[in-house]
Amino acid sequence: MNHKNITRILTLVVCTFISLLFEAKITLPNLVSDGMVLQRNQKLNIWGKADAGERVEVKFLNKNYKTVADQQGDWKISLPEQKAGGPYTMTINEISLKDIMIGDVWLASGQSNMELPMRRLTPLYSNEIKTANNQNIRFFTVPQTYNFKSPQTELNGGKWEATNPQTILNFSGVAYFFAKEISEKNKVAVGIIHSSLGGSPIQAWMDEKSLIKYPEYLDEAKKWQSDELIKTTESTEQAAGKAWYSELDQRDLGLNQHWENFDLDDSAWKTITIPGSWEDKEGAFDGSVWFRKEIVLTKNQAQKPAFLNLGRIKDADVTYINGKKVGNVTYEYPPRWYDVPAGILKEGKNVIAVRISNGGGRGEFIKDKPYYLEVDGQKIDLKSEWKYKIGAKMEKMAPGTTFIRWKPTGLYNAMINPLINYSIKGAFWYQGESNTRKPSEYRDLLATMITDWRSKWNQKEMPFLIVQLANFMEAKSQPIESNWAEFRNQQRLVSLDVPKTGLAVTIDLGEWNDIHPLNKKSVGDRLALQALKIAYGQNILADGPVYQSMKTEGDKVVLTFKSGTDNFAKVGALTGFSIKNSDGKWSWAKAKTYGKNIVVWSDTVSHPTAVRYDWADNPDGNLKNTAGLPASPFTTE
Repeated sequence: MNHKNITRILTLVVCTFISLLFEAKITLPNLVSDGMVLQRNQKLNIWGKADAGERVEVKFLNKNYKTVADQQGDWKISLPEQKAGGPYTMTINEISLKDIMIGDVWLASGQSNMELPMRRLTPLYSNEIKTANNQNIRFFTVPQTYNFKSPQTELNGGKWEATNPQTILNFSGVAYFFAKEISEKNKVAVGIIHSSLGGSPIQAWMDEKSLIKYPEYLDEAKKWQSDELIKTTESTEQAAGKAWYSELDQRDLGLNQHWENFDLDDSAWKTITIPGSWEDKEGAFDGSVWFRKEIVLTKNQAQKPAFLNLGRIKDADVTYINGKKVGNVTYEYPPRWYDVPAGILKEGKNVIAVRISNGGGRGEFIKDKPYYLEVDGQKIDLKSEWKYKIGAKMEKMAPGTTFIRWKPTGLYNAMINPLINYSIKGAFWYQGESNTRKPSEYRDLLATMITDWRSKWNQKEMPFLIVQLANFMEAKSQPIESNWAEFRNQQRLVSLDVPKTGLAVTIDLGEWNDIHPLNKKSVGDRLALQALKIAYGQNILADGPVYQSMKTEGDKVVLTFKSGTDNFAKVGALTGFSIKNSDGKWSWAKAKTYGKNIVVWSDTVSHPTAVRYDWADNPDGNLKNTAGLPASPFTTE
């Protein structure tokens, strides 16, 4: 081989090496990945990043689709509509994506009741969790973050996961049961893009243009565009909170003297019946209180692991059994469910010790919650007399926290805008508890957000399903004004005003003492009914009785309801109605069905002007149809 040929070969090798070394690699968004569910019967966007001018080729279902990255390195390919099926493989240049299903994709969003994971629902659905193994139900959980500066185009994490006993624990309970019902009814894979955050108000999920009528929200959003303000606020508040709890710990005699110990002499401690509040005996204060309860176990029980259920506690707790820590929760909402490993329990005397720290508001063991120790299949009731002693009293409550992540536009920019390239069937929304202080504006805010989201996904009538807030808080003896009732009515009006929306009524599914009721299966099932009717065009009954009109006949009011929803279930006596006299005063009313109508009256009201149904924080109405679906709270005004 002559010198010239050797030079040519070496040059070719070097050029090939350099070409390989510097070959542009494309990158894909987290949504476009292994295990994804693509929306059937819609054009599909596949997009990503590459070097400017880079050729991109997508191979899917025996067809090739090509494009070139623009000057910013962005590229997008639109695939034609596809039928349900899978699993499939997709190749994008050198990247191979596996286990792809084509079915229906739904966006699930809102605050904590949407976020609430299946692990929190274990007492109701333990068998559901243990037996979960469904490749046709897949979740993509959007990372919880915010951005006040501009809408993001990509997520900073997340992956598609199929359902099994491990992954299901982190899935939204409402969304899981919705997906399961839709998948079973339609025989297709269902993908849930879950984007929610506990405590978030609706304005956090809206973009700047949508909030143009609300300058106070826009001003607040602009305020938090400052990284320095965020940093300073967080560091200052964290330092203040740390100092408060550090002082509490230093002053707490129970920590210093180890009141959790098994052999502590607590004979001089006061007694209290749990559940209940120590503030009923000691007066209101912020600080720490210790509780102790002695139980006796057999030798057989002592050899077993156990489960301790301490209901719910306001605020934080650290719980011990026989001097050993078995768990803790740092804020008021989660249930106190603690696994007790084998070896901690003893034959004979056992001591449960609980230290509660409360930084503000009424401290208590929440009533009407379960309190027990379960061992060897037997539940030992702990709703009884306990001993208690104050650990420390603080002169002032714990410093507050600015929940920056809840501020306007931040969640839209970081958790919704990055999703809009991904084709979806529709969205369902469980949110509102954080907006009940100003219910009158919610109708407009929600309708505006729905319109904007539909515009972003380029679907003018994209199905949008709403979960109406459940019954909550203590029942009232007289009909009075209620922000929660007004809020539910705002949600009802949106479902009537905005086309292709559905309302899942949950007024019978709440718990008076818990803003996070556990019955999420019924919520998901009722959402699925709305979806089957609105999104899939099935001729089914998805609503309880829907109020339509009223007329006055003497001292009575006759109510009519939407045709098809007026097949009322028979009950002994209708409850939940109130009636308004000409003087503006509301009174409880009697009600009775007459064919397809309901007649409402009160012996004390001679000139009725309006009627309300279930107008309370926690009403007791029983108006349902024969399908068992409840009527939404409403007012005729």
